[in-house]
Amino acid sequence: MTRSDGTILHPGFTPPYILERLREHGSPRQRRCAEATLTRDRGFRAARGPQRAARKPEASAPGRPARYIHSAEHRETLPGRLVREEDQPGGDDPAVEEAYRWLGATYRFFWEVFERHSIDANGMPLIGTVHFGQDYANAFWNGAQMVFGDGDDELFRRFTIAVDVVAHELAHGVTERESGLVYAGQSGALNESLSDVFGSLVKQFHRGERAAQADWLIGAELLTEAVQGRALRSMAEPGSAFDDPVLGRDPQPAHMDQFVVTQTDNGGVHINSGIPNRAFYLAAQALDGYAWEVAGQVWYATLRDSRLSPDIDFAGFAALTVDNADRSYGRQSREQQAIRDAWQAVGVRV
Repeated sequence: MTRSDGTILHPGFTPPYILERLREHGSPRQRRCAEATLTRDRGFRAARGPQRAARKPEASAPGRPARYIHSAEHRETLPGRLVREEDQPGGDDPAVEEAYRWLGATYRFFWEVFERHSIDANGMPLIGTVHFGQDYANAFWNGAQMVFGDGDDELFRRFTIAVDVVAHELAHGVTERESGLVYAGQSGALNESLSDVFGSLVKQFHRGERAAQADWLIGAELLTEAVQGRALRSMAEPGSAFDDPVLGRDPQPAHMDQFVVTQTDNGGVHINSGIPNRAFYLAAQALDGYAWEVAGQVWYATLRDSRLSPDIDFAGFAALTVDNADRSYGRQSREQQAIRDAWQAVGVRV
């Protein structure tokens, strides 16, 4: 994701407002970890392009992933040392095994649900790096690969532990390849929301859950018992994921009436994503069944729609979802009406 000045933007999973709050209210060690994570993230956002593997990984045949897992060994050089490739036997490093497993689960979802062959639809290798930095409390997509920190083990567990976190980062690559949504303002919030949508769908697909059975939480396994919260985000109830003396209270709005106007976080991309997140949740609940069968198909078709401009706002995206539902299921169909109603329920006019 590139700004007009050529600067690469690497969206991180942990919102900066959480890290900033932790820097002010955490223990001395937590403050150091938060400051180090924020400093690294600012450095990545100023990078002039991703670092790439010395040996070019090979693509895979359709229907099969090509996973390459590396260890940064607590340094900050990417991709790090290659520790596991496709079809190699597993080892005893949980982060390596989780990255391998969840990248495979995400590939399987995109292949079986959308017939998409990896990030670029052409078998792009799935490159992941674990054990990045010291107590790095984040994960990100850098334009070429996924990167996962180990967290501080006080508030945050390792970032490979949750399938939706891994899928969220891979989905940023899909969005980058399909639409190049500008990572700022409403288009940036849609970018984050799409990663949450697909992250949640991958988790539901892996578990075989219907929409009514899913928890609709993002990063539920990531927070330790020391945190008063359920996850980093809730798609069903934005603003309710956590309320903690150290991390503060979840600031996500669930309706356009509470839309946050801010210059931080690239114009609130992690905050205002709660609005389209809830719209997807409401549509999936109204349609029942498996969320990837109708709502997921419509959102994916919209992501790939040639009319989706990089700087589109919520209303423009909503209109395209309604139109794609019309194309697939018919005007005034139950499916189209459910999606229209979902957007109107969060204050987005369609």
